[in-house]
Amino acid sequence: MFMLLTHSQPCFFSFYTNNINMASGQQWVLVEMVQAFYEAPAYHLILEGILILWIIRLLFSKTYKLHETYRLTEKEKEDLIEEWQPEPLVPPVSKDHPSLSYDVVTGPPSHNIIINGKECINFASFNFLGLLDNERVKQKALASLKKYGVGTCGPRGFYGTFDVHLELESRLANFMKTEEAIIYSYGFATIASAIPAYSKRGDIIFVDEAACFSIQKGLQASRSFIKYFKHNDMEDLERLLKEQELEDHKNPRKARVTRKFIVVEGLYINTADICPLPELLKLKYKYKVRIFLEESMSFGVLGEHGRGVTEHFGVNIDDIDLISANMENAVASIGGFCCGRSFVIDHQRLSGQGYCFSASLPPMLAAAAIEALNIMEEDPDIFTVLREKCKHVYTALQGTPGLKLVGVQFAPALHLQLERSSGSRDSDMQLLRTIVEYVSPTRGVALTLARYLEKEERFLPSPSIRVVVTIEQTDQDIQKAVSCIQEAASAVLK
Repeated sequence: MFMLLTHSQPCFFSFYTNNINMASGQQWVLVEMVQAFYEAPAYHLILEGILILWIIRLLFSKTYKLHETYRLTEKEKEDLIEEWQPEPLVPPVSKDHPSLSYDVVTGPPSHNIIINGKECINFASFNFLGLLDNERVKQKALASLKKYGVGTCGPRGFYGTFDVHLELESRLANFMKTEEAIIYSYGFATIASAIPAYSKRGDIIFVDEAACFSIQKGLQASRSFIKYFKHNDMEDLERLLKEQELEDHKNPRKARVTRKFIVVEGLYINTADICPLPELLKLKYKYKVRIFLEESMSFGVLGEHGRGVTEHFGVNIDDIDLISANMENAVASIGGFCCGRSFVIDHQRLSGQGYCFSASLPPMLAAAAIEALNIMEEDPDIFTVLREKCKHVYTALQGTPGLKLVGVQFAPALHLQLERSSGSRDSDMQLLRTIVEYVSPTRGVALTLARYLEKEERFLPSPSIRVVVTIEQTDQDIQKAVSCIQEAASAVLK
């Protein structure tokens, strides 16, 4: 036994010693905790105390069960349904709103137009070259009507492509000196379809603030990042391009897949002035962007042969990536077209929404457009005549009391704005409307206000009276219109 005790003695003492060390260690930790408690800042202790109390509250708080759903009786349901009033589909509009009252035209809106039963000299319709009532054009349209019928009842890809469509596209391409052209059945849809066919989400479009509404709809449909520059301000445009260039240097990988476009009009419909195309081309090549040019107001107007802004400035048309225009002004038909290089135009046949999903242009209107092109090619002097008429009207309207003339002297659609605004757009519109009603149709001159979708326009143009010039207007017609406008302005704005 002695030996047993002797051998077990080291283990016993080791166990005892370990217990003592553990106890002393725990006591030392406790002492350190108490010491830290006394040395801790007051805010620290308060925060810990709040957290502890919050945890205790969460642990011991009662849980609530959701009440059972109250079931309505059939009568209560019917009463609620009867009381419910939906939000109005559209905001209330007064019955006497100017847009809801129409001036009814009977007969062709050519040089002399009959409005509400009274004959007037037409200074309102965009019939620049007087082709709307041209006998040759009407005969071609009538022959096409007898051959093809009224409409097409199908898009171009679904038995809506007629031989006359292909002929018109070929003629437009030849007229504009481009490789290919594509036609749309609706003028507004042309540029509104072309922009989103090329520019997608993530791409960048630099746009003039005065861009027309169809361009704005195209921008919206593209879902691209839009940067507006001040109207015809090339310094402001270059500032935006430089800023974008710096951003591209920061992220070159993204820049390589981001397409950039400049979208402008040749002649701006809202301001009646011309884009500085040569300066735009310099910026195009300097910053490596593409240019889309909308020429609805300049096609068939500017240039020696009516080819538009490129011919006006003597610019190579191949420097423009895409040109679009409607055929509803100078050509006096319906629809629109785009022209450019073949690979650019062919892409629209696959991606242009207005081309792919709308019924194609009625053949009789395509035939009318072809004959209008024939007349434009046979008699290019009509463009010189139109420019002289525009200059005559521009000069005659200078100095109209209370009104300022907006536009360039070769623009076929000028604007007359108030020299001094009343401070209220509605009041300004009413003053200008009174001038129009004073002149048209009581004094035999048809004028119109420039109209806009005020809640939809990105940059709402100032109220104005639009004066449209055509080659059919004689010097006597112009003098009569100017005299009536000046008399009305003196009477209304005195």
